[in-house]
Amino acid sequence: MSKQAIGPIRRSFAPWDDPAAKPLIEYRGVTKRFGDFVAVENLDLKIYTREFFALLGPSGCGKTTLMRMLAGFENPTQGDVILDGKSVVGVPPYRRPVNMMFQSYALFPHMNVEQNIGFGLKQDGMPKADIAVRVAEMLKLVKLEPFAKRKPHQLSGGQRQRVALARSLAKRPKVLLLDEPLGALDKKLRQETQFELMDLQQELGMTFLVVTHDQEEAMTVADRIAVMDKGKIIQVATPSEIYEQPNSRYVASFIGDVNMFEGKTVPTENGITRIECGALGMAIESEGGHKPAAGEAAWFAVRPEKVRLTSDRPADDDGVNAVAGEVWDIAYLGDMSIFHVKLANGQVMTATRANISRIVDKPIGWDDKVWLSWDRNAGVVLQG
Repeated sequence: MSKQAIGPIRRSFAPWDDPAAKPLIEYRGVTKRFGDFVAVENLDLKIYTREFFALLGPSGCGKTTLMRMLAGFENPTQGDVILDGKSVVGVPPYRRPVNMMFQSYALFPHMNVEQNIGFGLKQDGMPKADIAVRVAEMLKLVKLEPFAKRKPHQLSGGQRQRVALARSLAKRPKVLLLDEPLGALDKKLRQETQFELMDLQQELGMTFLVVTHDQEEAMTVADRIAVMDKGKIIQVATPSEIYEQPNSRYVASFIGDVNMFEGKTVPTENGITRIECGALGMAIESEGGHKPAAGEAAWFAVRPEKVRLTSDRPADDDGVNAVAGEVWDIAYLGDMSIFHVKLANGQVMTATRANISRIVDKPIGWDDKVWLSWDRNAGVVLQG
């Protein structure tokens, strides 16, 4: 598959929207208990062939347990795990068509790169000539041909990560499981490797399932994300849907930065929801998200990059949702600046500005009086 085809394929790839599509992986009513502790509770999930799927959540939310049940290291207390149309509950790990890449990489220190990659193939009894061919393919795939004879301690962190990836792929599993695969890499290398993983997954046409607590990593690599909390899946959607249309306060606050306001709805019309926020002394108008009945408690969430920051009060057309405040903190990050603005009620609101010009005529500084405003379609209404 050519790399030129990767973009169009990813844009049109959405088997979860096809009622006739059969999932490759399915969790059916799965519960996993460790004594009195419920790690996963009555969970249903479908993952499709060639999907890059991410399980995202904080430590202890159940995401790793979910992966381990697919790998065969744990069995569900209740429910079933289906892989390619067959239950794998009770099937030992070595008999499952999956392979797992661990966060620690777990490379053999006394073996060189090609020996590490070929270890699983040797254990399976593959002929030496075939092992040599497969290992050569893997070395080329992960761009480590010049390092074939080196030991793990002679490699950088990124190179060791590639060896572990090549070893996991050498047996050509139907599903590759990645447990916090980039956690040991520095930020720049982690970002580079994320795109390499995406390209590699598309080139191989395989199904990848990644466990991570890094929201940026999940948003970058995944076709879909399952956001988890306390053993349950809160929302499953594409990265853009998770970010722009969160289904709860938990998802909105877990993914990215967000400003939230609590209030009660008042009668609406023309698809516009109005939330009376007593603390702000104003009503917020919104066109997106949940449509609560009048008088119902609700929350409004708006991302910092959707908020305009101006020295002067916005014009009437721009000032439907506008509130005054005072600049409390500023963080300059090079490509953008983050402003924390303290409102009259003491609440702090965040706005970001892209630094598109090197010269600013009237820069906004600490203690300046400013206005924050946003469009009706900039945020979403969430249930209280």
